[in-house]
Amino acid sequence: MAVKVAWRRDRRRRPGGFSLVELLLALGLGLVLSGVMLQSLLADGQTSLRLSRLVREKDNQRRTLALVQLDLQRALAVSTNPAAESGACPLAGRLPVLHLRTQSGAITYSVGAAPSGIWRGEVLMRCGPAFGLDGATNWASAAQNRVVIDGLAPAPATWLGCRALLGIEPSAAVDLAQSSRKAFSACLDPGTGLVGLRLAQHFGKGPNRHQRIESVQLVAPAEGAGP
Repeated sequence: MAVKVAWRRDRRRRPGGFSLVELLLALGLGLVLSGVMLQSLLADGQTSLRLSRLVREKDNQRRTLALVQLDLQRALAVSTNPAAESGACPLAGRLPVLHLRTQSGAITYSVGAAPSGIWRGEVLMRCGPAFGLDGATNWASAAQNRVVIDGLAPAPATWLGCRALLGIEPSAAVDLAQSSRKAFSACLDPGTGLVGLRLAQHFGKGPNRHQRIESVQLVAPAEGAGP
């Protein structure tokens, strides 16, 4: 009996739990795992933001090109030398890329500096009849100069896709206003009246956060329209 009591006392005197070194190792491992998980969550959040912005800006480009297409299809003629035309709005140093003659006056699309600081980078502006509350063009209204889209790429790669888009030789295509070096580019096939369009945007800050978004479109002229 005495032996059993002594054994129980010795067992109660044994040290239990973790040592200080073990606790420090566990704490360090937990901090490392927490940091990895936090970095993963932040990376997922950044990816989600980039994807949502990409979808949003792609939709903006689609609507912008749809507007240009609508104006082109209602135009009577597309000028082969937009810079020589007389527009209805001051351009303030912007480059006229598209100059369209319509039954109710001229419509000019120009690229350049934004009219105010609320816009991101360079912009595409439209000078032409305003739109009514129903979204239709009010041909009786005076010409208005409005920003169509901002965030244009400041130094885009020269657009070489005009030939493939129009399906003709490069020498036969007219690079309107030499806009192939601009973020909004337009080229014309004088024979068919087909117009190729390129729209490029650039977003983000820092070397690893740049996003370039580019869309192209081919627009057929309305019947009776010509250069």
